[in-house]
Amino acid sequence: MATAQGQAAMDPAVLDDIIRRLTEVRSARPGKQVQLSEAEIKQLTVSSREIFLQQPNLLELEAPIKICGDIHGQYSDLLRLFEYGGFPPDANYLFLGDYVDRGKQSLETICLLLAYKIKYPENFFLLRGNHECASINRIYGFYDECKRRFNVRLWKSFTDCFNCLPVAALIDDKILCMHGGLSPDLNNLDQIRSLPRPT
Repeated sequence: MATAQGQAAMDPAVLDDIIRRLTEVRSARPGKQVQLSEAEIKQLTVSSREIFLQQPNLLELEAPIKICGDIHGQYSDLLRLFEYGGFPPDANYLFLGDYVDRGKQSLETICLLLAYKIKYPENFFLLRGNHECASINRIYGFYDECKRRFNVRLWKSFTDCFNCLPVAALIDDKILCMHGGLSPDLNNLDQIRSLPRPT
Protein backbone atom coordinates (compact mmCIF):
# COMPACT_ATOMS: atom_id res chain seq x y z
CA MET A 1 0.00 0.00 0.00
CA ALA A 2 1.46 3.38 -0.99
CA THR A 3 0.54 6.88 0.14
CA ALA A 4 0.23 9.99 -2.01
CA GLN A 5 3.93 10.71 -1.55
CA GLY A 6 4.87 7.23 -2.72
CA GLN A 7 6.20 6.07 0.67
CA ALA A 8 5.06 2.64 1.75
CA ALA A 9 2.40 2.91 4.44
CA MET A 10 3.25 1.31 7.73
CA ASP A 11 2.27 -2.34 8.03
CA PRO A 12 -0.60 -2.46 10.59
CA ALA A 13 0.80 -5.65 12.17
CA VAL A 14 4.21 -4.00 12.67
CA LEU A 15 2.54 -0.91 14.13
CA ASP A 16 0.44 -2.99 16.53
CA ASP A 17 3.54 -4.90 17.63
CA ILE A 18 5.39 -1.64 18.34
CA ILE A 19 2.46 -0.35 20.41
CA ARG A 20 2.25 -3.67 22.27
CA ARG A 21 5.96 -3.61 23.14
CA LEU A 22 5.82 0.03 24.21
CA THR A 23 2.78 -0.46 26.45
CA GLU A 24 3.57 -3.85 27.98
CA VAL A 25 6.19 -2.23 30.25
CA ARG A 26 3.30 -0.78 32.32
CA SER A 27 3.63 -3.74 34.63
CA ALA A 28 7.43 -3.46 34.81
CA ARG A 29 9.46 -1.15 37.01
CA PRO A 30 9.27 2.51 35.92
CA GLY A 31 12.15 3.43 33.63
CA LYS A 32 12.45 0.06 31.88
CA GLN A 33 13.70 0.76 28.36
CA VAL A 34 11.86 -0.56 25.31
CA GLN A 35 14.31 -1.36 22.54
CA LEU A 36 12.79 -0.73 19.14
CA SER A 37 14.94 -1.09 16.04
CA GLU A 38 16.27 1.92 14.18
CA ALA A 39 14.23 0.86 11.12
CA GLU A 40 11.02 0.72 13.17
CA ILE A 41 11.61 4.17 14.64
CA LYS A 42 12.50 5.63 11.25
CA GLN A 43 9.24 4.22 9.87
CA LEU A 44 7.31 5.90 12.70
CA THR A 45 8.88 9.27 11.87
CA VAL A 46 8.29 8.98 8.11
CA SER A 47 4.70 7.69 8.34
CA SER A 48 3.62 10.22 10.97
CA ARG A 49 5.30 13.07 9.07
CA GLU A 50 3.09 12.30 6.05
CA ILE A 51 -0.03 12.36 8.23
CA PHE A 52 0.98 15.69 9.82
CA LEU A 53 1.41 17.24 6.37
CA GLN A 54 -1.97 15.92 5.20
CA GLN A 55 -3.71 17.56 8.16
CA PRO A 56 -3.99 21.34 8.63
CA ASN A 57 -1.60 23.49 10.66
CA LEU A 58 -4.63 24.67 12.67
CA LEU A 59 -6.49 21.51 13.65
CA GLU A 60 -10.26 21.93 14.01
CA LEU A 61 -11.37 19.37 16.59
CA GLU A 62 -14.51 18.47 18.51
CA ALA A 63 -15.08 17.72 22.18
CA PRO A 64 -14.88 15.42 24.02
CA ILE A 65 -11.09 15.38 23.85
CA LYS A 66 -8.46 15.11 26.57
CA ILE A 67 -5.83 17.87 26.41
CA CYS A 68 -2.38 17.07 27.81
CA GLY A 69 0.63 19.29 28.45
CA ASP A 70 4.38 18.69 28.51
CA ILE A 71 5.56 15.08 28.92
CA HIS A 72 9.31 15.77 28.53
CA GLY A 73 10.45 12.17 28.27
CA GLN A 74 8.68 11.03 31.45
CA TYR A 75 7.47 7.80 29.89
CA SER A 76 6.03 6.25 33.04
CA ASP A 77 3.93 9.42 33.50
CA LEU A 78 2.64 9.11 29.92
CA LEU A 79 1.59 5.51 30.53
CA ARG A 80 -0.08 6.54 33.80
CA LEU A 81 -1.91 9.31 31.97
CA PHE A 82 -3.34 6.77 29.51
CA GLU A 83 -4.29 4.45 32.38
CA TYR A 84 -6.32 7.27 33.96
CA GLY A 85 -7.78 8.75 30.78
CA GLY A 86 -8.15 5.61 28.68
CA PHE A 87 -5.78 4.17 26.11
CA PRO A 88 -6.54 5.18 22.52
CA PRO A 89 -9.04 4.74 20.91
CA ASP A 90 -11.12 4.71 24.13
CA ALA A 91 -10.49 8.46 24.43
CA ASN A 92 -9.49 11.21 22.00
CA TYR A 93 -6.31 13.14 22.83
CA LEU A 94 -4.62 16.42 22.01
CA PHE A 95 -1.05 16.84 23.24
CA LEU A 96 0.35 20.37 23.36
CA GLY A 97 4.03 19.66 22.64
CA ASP A 98 7.29 19.16 24.54
CA TYR A 99 7.42 15.38 24.25
CA VAL A 100 11.21 15.10 24.46
CA ASP A 101 14.14 16.43 26.55
CA ARG A 102 14.77 16.50 30.30
CA GLY A 103 13.30 13.05 31.09
CA LYS A 104 15.19 9.79 30.68
CA GLN A 105 12.88 8.17 28.11
CA SER A 106 12.22 10.64 25.34
CA LEU A 107 12.52 7.90 22.71
CA GLU A 108 9.83 5.68 24.23
CA THR A 109 7.62 8.71 24.80
CA ILE A 110 7.75 10.10 21.27
CA CYS A 111 7.60 6.65 19.66
CA LEU A 112 4.37 5.73 21.45
CA LEU A 113 2.83 9.11 20.61
CA LEU A 114 3.78 8.80 16.93
CA ALA A 115 2.53 5.19 16.81
CA TYR A 116 -0.87 6.24 18.17
CA LYS A 117 -0.97 9.13 15.68
CA ILE A 118 -0.44 6.68 12.82
CA LYS A 119 -2.97 4.16 14.16
CA TYR A 120 -5.67 6.71 15.05
CA PRO A 121 -5.00 9.76 12.83
CA GLU A 122 -8.48 11.28 13.36
CA ASN A 123 -8.62 10.73 17.14
CA PHE A 124 -5.09 11.43 18.34
CA PHE A 125 -3.38 14.78 17.79
CA LEU A 126 0.07 16.20 18.51
CA LEU A 127 1.05 19.87 18.42
CA ARG A 128 4.56 21.24 18.20
CA GLY A 129 6.21 22.61 21.31
CA ASN A 130 9.47 24.53 21.53
CA HIS A 131 11.32 21.28 22.36
CA GLU A 132 10.28 19.84 18.99
CA CYS A 133 12.90 22.16 17.53
CA ALA A 134 16.43 21.00 16.70
CA SER A 135 18.15 24.00 18.30
CA ILE A 136 16.43 23.23 21.63
CA ASN A 137 16.46 19.42 21.78
CA ARG A 138 20.07 19.44 20.59
CA ILE A 139 20.92 20.93 24.02
CA TYR A 140 18.38 19.57 26.51
CA GLY A 141 18.87 15.83 26.15
CA PHE A 142 17.04 14.34 23.18
CA TYR A 143 20.01 14.56 20.81
CA ASP A 144 22.23 12.87 23.41
CA GLU A 145 19.66 10.11 24.02
CA CYS A 146 19.35 9.42 20.27
CA LYS A 147 23.14 9.42 19.88
CA ARG A 148 23.68 7.17 22.92
CA ARG A 149 20.99 4.62 22.01
CA PHE A 150 21.20 4.84 18.20
CA ASN A 151 22.90 7.55 16.13
CA VAL A 152 22.68 11.16 14.97
CA ARG A 153 20.96 10.04 11.75
CA LEU A 154 17.92 8.97 13.78
CA TRP A 155 17.81 12.35 15.55
CA LYS A 156 17.72 13.99 12.11
CA SER A 157 14.74 11.79 11.17
CA PHE A 158 12.91 13.09 14.23
CA THR A 159 13.83 16.66 13.28
CA ASP A 160 12.28 16.14 9.82
CA CYS A 161 9.14 14.81 11.50
CA PHE A 162 8.94 17.57 14.15
CA ASN A 163 9.26 20.25 11.45
CA CYS A 164 5.88 19.09 10.10
CA LEU A 165 3.87 19.10 13.34
CA PRO A 166 0.83 21.41 13.45
CA VAL A 167 1.12 24.36 15.82
CA ALA A 168 -2.44 24.98 17.06
CA ALA A 169 -5.87 23.43 17.50
CA LEU A 170 -9.34 24.92 17.76
CA ILE A 171 -11.86 22.86 19.70
CA ASP A 172 -15.57 23.37 18.95
CA ASP A 173 -14.73 26.79 17.41
CA LYS A 174 -14.22 28.07 20.97
CA ILE A 175 -11.04 26.83 22.61
CA LEU A 176 -7.71 27.73 21.01
CA CYS A 177 -4.90 25.40 22.06
CA MET A 178 -1.17 25.76 21.43
CA HIS A 179 2.08 25.21 23.24
CA GLY A 180 3.23 28.78 23.76
CA GLY A 181 1.86 32.29 23.66
CA LEU A 182 0.26 34.24 20.85
CA SER A 183 2.47 36.44 18.72
CA PRO A 184 1.50 40.14 18.78
CA ASP A 185 1.64 39.92 14.96
CA LEU A 186 -1.18 37.37 14.93
CA ASN A 187 -4.50 38.94 13.98
CA ASN A 188 -6.59 36.00 12.78
CA LEU A 189 -6.66 32.22 12.59
CA ASP A 190 -5.97 32.21 8.86
CA GLN A 191 -2.43 33.36 9.64
CA ILE A 192 -1.93 30.12 11.60
CA ARG A 193 -3.55 28.08 8.83
CA SER A 194 -1.20 29.55 6.24
CA LEU A 195 2.09 29.01 8.12
CA PRO A 196 4.34 26.95 5.84
CA ARG A 197 5.46 23.43 6.74
CA PRO A 198 7.96 21.90 7.01
CA THR A 199 9.60 24.75 8.89
